[in-house]
Amino acid sequence: MRRREFFGFAGGAASAWAVNAFAQQMYRVAVLTPSHTQWQPRTFRDAMQELGYREDINLNLTVVSGENQLDRMPKLAADLVASAPDVIVAVNTPGTRAAIAATSKIPIVSAIVADPVFLGFVANIARPEANVTGVANMAADITSKRIALLKEVVPSARRFALLTHPDEPIVALQMQDIERSAPALGIEYRAFPMRTVEDLQRKLQLAVEWNAQAVVRLAGQGFALGSETGRLATERGLPSMLLQKRDVEAGGLMSYFADHRELWRRIAAHVDRLLKGASPRELPFELPTRFELFVNLKTARALGITISPLLLARADEVIE
Repeated sequence: MRRREFFGFAGGAASAWAVNAFAQQMYRVAVLTPSHTQWQPRTFRDAMQELGYREDINLNLTVVSGENQLDRMPKLAADLVASAPDVIVAVNTPGTRAAIAATSKIPIVSAIVADPVFLGFVANIARPEANVTGVANMAADITSKRIALLKEVVPSARRFALLTHPDEPIVALQMQDIERSAPALGIEYRAFPMRTVEDLQRKLQLAVEWNAQAVVRLAGQGFALGSETGRLATERGLPSMLLQKRDVEAGGLMSYFADHRELWRRIAAHVDRLLKGASPRELPFELPTRFELFVNLKTARALGITISPLLLARADEVIE
């Protein structure tokens, strides 16, 4: 065998051995989520598969949910840490907070949180300098942009009812954005905190009595009420800015927020880097770069609103 052929053969054999070793090693990834609806399993699993991971072959994926009972999260996190996974994917603020309290050693990918520095998860986005890295779902000015879009659709609207969750820390960030932008937007606003569907119904009635002309659902806990928010707001003649496509499909007017499918693909990429030896201390926290706009044209007609062709052309999807 010629020398060049030998080294080519040796290199190919080494490469094949590395691929085979990767396939044979069982990587353990645990997902800690406040509820099953707060993460996108199909997107995450598909992204992991594209990166070379196959469940029950070289990936053991464990999913633990608090089923919307946030007081369960610390115990669930402690149990996960005791099982010693290679990486923990901690979903949203409650999942991340519980995971951080449970371990300072196992790498944590914080998934879909607002501002990790504001929330105290990391000291620096570029260099977390801890066992936590991740992908955020909010830009600093996203709330004012959401209001501006709704104002573009309903230019006469001045009074905006803000539906918030009283226990959600990131409400403060969004309110700061609104306070800064309100004069330029020419709006008045009032926050209506609520936790349950019953609260939502009462607060929407109070918003009507306040003569609100539009409703904006702020990001945070209570996301599960988004579909109810859109439907009930439309029933009361109020155009609404929501957070997810399903909220618009349920009868809300529009939504604008980060593309969570893209974020979950980036979360999978973070997990892959950590499994291959990267340190979370040096893996930058990523911010959203793509946002989705959904518009319900049927709801617009019901509310007597004409949406410009220009805005409809900007929408990712128009629901009719």
